[in-house]
Amino acid sequence: MLRNNYVLSCCVNFDFMFLKFKDEVSSILSDAIAKSGFETDDLALAESPHADLASSVGFKLASKYKQSPKAISEKIYANISLQADSYVANAQMTGPYINFFTSRTFLNETVLRVLLDRENFGNLGNYGKVILEHTSANPDGPLHIGHIRNSVIGDTLARILKRAGYDVETQYYINDMGRQIAVVVWGLENFKFDTTKKKDHAIAEVYINANKTLVDEKEHSPEVDAIMKKYEIGDPEIEGKFKGAIDTCMEGIKESLTRMNIHHDKFIWESRFVRSGEVNLIMDRVKALDRTELKDGAFMVDLKDVGIQKSLVIQRSDGTSLYTTRDLSYHEWKTTQCDRMIDILGADHKLISSQLKAVLHILGSKEPEIVIFEFVSLPEGSMSTRRGVFISADELIDEVEKAAYDVVDKKLPDKDDEFKKMVAKFVSIGAVRYDIIRISPEKATTFDWKEAVDFEKQGAPFIQYAHARACSIIKNAKDEGVSFEDFDPNVLLESQEIGLIKKIAAFESVIDNASRELKPNIVAIYARELADAFNQFYRFVPVITAEPEFRSARLALVECSRIVLANALDTLGIFAPESM
Repeated sequence: MLRNNYVLSCCVNFDFMFLKFKDEVSSILSDAIAKSGFETDDLALAESPHADLASSVGFKLASKYKQSPKAISEKIYANISLQADSYVANAQMTGPYINFFTSRTFLNETVLRVLLDRENFGNLGNYGKVILEHTSANPDGPLHIGHIRNSVIGDTLARILKRAGYDVETQYYINDMGRQIAVVVWGLENFKFDTTKKKDHAIAEVYINANKTLVDEKEHSPEVDAIMKKYEIGDPEIEGKFKGAIDTCMEGIKESLTRMNIHHDKFIWESRFVRSGEVNLIMDRVKALDRTELKDGAFMVDLKDVGIQKSLVIQRSDGTSLYTTRDLSYHEWKTTQCDRMIDILGADHKLISSQLKAVLHILGSKEPEIVIFEFVSLPEGSMSTRRGVFISADELIDEVEKAAYDVVDKKLPDKDDEFKKMVAKFVSIGAVRYDIIRISPEKATTFDWKEAVDFEKQGAPFIQYAHARACSIIKNAKDEGVSFEDFDPNVLLESQEIGLIKKIAAFESVIDNASRELKPNIVAIYARELADAFNQFYRFVPVITAEPEFRSARLALVECSRIVLANALDTLGIFAPESM
């Protein structure tokens, strides 16, 4: 029998579990390929439903060596050599594929490693400063569901990158120089600000009324243009009005983000790059390019030779800068602050982001990594702040919380109302975040809140409930005086136990993949699969009622599951409840 205090102390020097297994497989396979007389930089390794890792390298080499994939794989397989006490138990051939399986050593050390690392399990050793910009909605009204997809993707990616080891700084880029804010400032001079409403909603009302008036009474447009120009040249009175309007709206936006468990480290105003002269400097550099021309008084950059048909306007005919010009300065500044830049942008920014990257490349500057997301819609239809036809994030969350409360009320009729409200609150936020993040960013989706809060479907409540169940098992065991201070992981032999341990071990690989591919949906899918694996284990394998030698080891496995479920939920920005 193994004693935790001894074994866990021996785990301190373990490498990352699944990643070490993958490294061992790579080394074994590379040696076998070399011994077989083949050469390749691509081992074609991937996780598989038929193995812990599988290689399709035979297909990669077939055309080069004019042999069938199976014949190549057979030669490689014949040269595979395994070592004792390795994380690799054995290798098998299935058709042209070479399959690799984890060892008992790997399974045992996974359990011990999780109990040692606890909330740090899944943390990787990457390094470097990352600035991740997300949300950056115009401060002319409340966030809506489209903004929230940006926010949730950005916040979740930041959490993934932090867990991967990076020093991550999240930024909100405030567009304070666009016409929208000038319209808000003009609107505040001409329309009543409703102090009874949430501040961002009151600003939206002013903005909508101002826009309607500007459409119907076009003679007021020059007044807005004059406000814009005064702000750009730094008129103190106008600057004060802009700051007041933006601060007011941002106060409401920050409240909505906080409600969603989303926080930014810094708020960067685009006007700082105009005031500092950096915008003029970059405009001069761009104007000096052979590809820049003056057309109808405006300066434009021709990008046809890099596959972009539409020219980029960097200065209007009236001499004022554009958002894209200021964005160039913002990115130039960011290159001095970090090792990597990541921008989360909607699909309507595909062209402008490609133009931005192209110009930065031409100037010899570092380019940002762009994550483009398609839009999320609601059954009610499209949303537009300008037309005043939209569903705000606040309204959406309120509706989801009501739906969650109805579900909780039916599911837990004997609980008091305060408990039901508490559960409905964290279930609703988890439901919104999970339902948005489970879909790959480049895919469009429709958010259905009734399905999102359904405990029976494999969404956030399903994962949260699995965590709560694990907490309940540990608590019940403790109440009965049962612990896992001494246990033998070798007795965890049931298929559900082995499957659960392997799923737990995969968390490090999931964080690695998600951080490299910038796809947060990978973590969402994993969390659901882990909850399902835990439920299968609990359904078929007795824990507290098991024989003592099995009971302590199974309790340890429950605790491992609880830890990694909590870590996965935390990475998704979702609350991990102890009861629900």
